[in-house]
Amino acid sequence: MGFYLNSNDCLSQFQNEAAKPYFVDKTRMLTELIPLVEQGGYSLCITRPRRFGKSTIASMIGSFFGRGMDSREVFASLKIAEDPKFCFHLNQHNLIYIDFSKYDEEYHRYSDYIGNIKDILREDLHSAFPDVYFRENGTVAEDMKRIHQSTGERFILVFDEWDCVFHKDFFTENDRKSYTSFLANLTKGVGCVSFTYMTGVLPIAKYSQSDTLNNFMEYTMATQPKYNEYFGFTEEEVDDLYERYCKKQERPAVTREDLKFWYDGYYTAAGTRIYNPRSVVYALDNNHLASYWTGSGQYSEISKYIVGEVGKIKGLKDDVIMMTAGEPISTSIEEYAATAMNLSTKEEVFSAMVVYGFLNYEDGCVRIPNKELMDEFGKTIHKEAEYSYVHELEKQSQRVLQATLAGDTGVVEEVLEFVHHSESPLKAYNDEAELSGCVKLAYLTARNRYDIQREDQAGIGYVDYIFYPYNKKEDGIIIELKVDDSAENAIKQIKDKKYAMKFRGKLGERPKTTGRILAVGIGYHKKDKDHHCIIETL
Repeated sequence: MGFYLNSNDCLSQFQNEAAKPYFVDKTRMLTELIPLVEQGGYSLCITRPRRFGKSTIASMIGSFFGRGMDSREVFASLKIAEDPKFCFHLNQHNLIYIDFSKYDEEYHRYSDYIGNIKDILREDLHSAFPDVYFRENGTVAEDMKRIHQSTGERFILVFDEWDCVFHKDFFTENDRKSYTSFLANLTKGVGCVSFTYMTGVLPIAKYSQSDTLNNFMEYTMATQPKYNEYFGFTEEEVDDLYERYCKKQERPAVTREDLKFWYDGYYTAAGTRIYNPRSVVYALDNNHLASYWTGSGQYSEISKYIVGEVGKIKGLKDDVIMMTAGEPISTSIEEYAATAMNLSTKEEVFSAMVVYGFLNYEDGCVRIPNKELMDEFGKTIHKEAEYSYVHELEKQSQRVLQATLAGDTGVVEEVLEFVHHSESPLKAYNDEAELSGCVKLAYLTARNRYDIQREDQAGIGYVDYIFYPYNKKEDGIIIELKVDDSAENAIKQIKDKKYAMKFRGKLGERPKTTGRILAVGIGYHKKDKDHHCIIETL
């Protein structure tokens, strides 16, 4: 047993995870990897945002295949034990497991960092295969080839946090090129390696200018559907976790709806809804809702592009404001943009934020996925003078919500006029979308008290906006918009299509409000930008 070769470090990590009360069994992924190991020569790189279970999966793979450890006890009760090839592959392979984020903090040069890894790897190989001849100044790749030629033994490589060098300022661009060459020498076209699994945050496909790592099949959350179900929690998995939580907690303070609102909102390329796993587990463990994930990643790295750089990137500020109001923003995504922080366009900024998990990408649009991230965006723009417009907007937004609850249509119309005519992002919107954006900004602060859904199916149609109160004792709100039409017709549509039925909830569920249900009809005329509002209690 060595430091990197056939080490039990990965087993210790996975055992700790599997013993936790909110562990989710993802070992079915091993069933998909076994054929790749048997065929040989495959190299996978699966990238995901931070705290989406990447390291747990990497330690799972290492614990299952790695020789020199006995992981039967931990896997025997998991789903992989049902696979007919379970015993054939369990702890039967030479495995090199490296977490590239773990290094001596005294290292301030790439040569020290990578030199230490190479030295330890060679020591492991020489100790495990003492009868093989090794050159004194040979490389790790050469030593592995010599072992294969002499003994027929092959290796599985598992690399966690492969992109660590791209987050450290003291690594130069030349260092990073040398690093990708080092990885390529270990994995590319080498018969002694039967399978390589690599994971991290940053995609690799476009990073290496010379296509150094083009032997990897790469899978990202936004563009590749395969393997998506193994990273993050699905609806069914969160349902199961919540049942465990209710049995474990004497006084549950978190509802199932809370988990969805706070930590859901991500969509995979296959269309699956995904929850942030770290935050769900922490919320259940602590019996408390909070932002558990954002402080752990690269938020400070990305946030500078939505504050200090807004004047340099055309349209970025306007789009950020609209996203904090809950609106999706149409854009194209190039995930490789995240490999460098010199971002110069909105598309590059949004692409990087998708890679890091701060935005969700779906149907050609980016949006802030959930309350956890919405709160972080709100805190960021509150601190910056560049977003001073938002401060005034929030004051007016508080007025319009109070006026709506009080039935004061005059104030609602006044604030809509203010939003429409002020220096707002609405310069970029027109026609029907203009009124929708105007209303969403006017009710900006309502998101602190309501789960605001747009074009939600209700009754026998789709309502423009429906406000579900977090406090079920507060009033629910339905808003219907009419362009070049009357507020009276908007109210009529709310009643005719029975939108209020949505507040009853599904069969067996509690009503979404025990307060009043307010119908708000808004008519808008494009020519004179005149707003007319009617508020009725249903």
